[in-house]
Amino acid sequence: MRACNPPDCSAVRAELRSLLRTAGWPPDSIADAELAFQELFVNAWQHGRCPAPAVLVCLRPATLRVAVCDDCPELPEPRISADPYAVSGRGLHLVRALADRLGVDPTKTGKVVWFELDFAA
Repeated sequence: MRACNPPDCSAVRAELRSLLRTAGWPPDSIADAELAFQELFVNAWQHGRCPAPAVLVCLRPATLRVAVCDDCPELPEPRISADPYAVSGRGLHLVRALADRLGVDPTKTGKVVWFELDFAA
């Protein structure tokens, strides 16, 4: 039986927030990074069949890259819901709107979905 709630990612969000604050990123960019991360994390759990998705964070001088790994080889495709009141189906659209770049890299056992944000002073 599968749990109804995704695994807790609050510690990763807090670390991401702290890292970006220390690097001098503006609050709006930090909020965008947290939201985009949360969407990819929940997608990896919900659609990627991964009970505890692995997260990789890389901060270069002017670019943040966040990658979330799952165990499903199927590549994600943004869904378009005909129902404007649907409670799901907009996550990748949201990440695409927040991020400067979004991509997927297949692995031997699944995939890595990632986004990048550029530093906006």
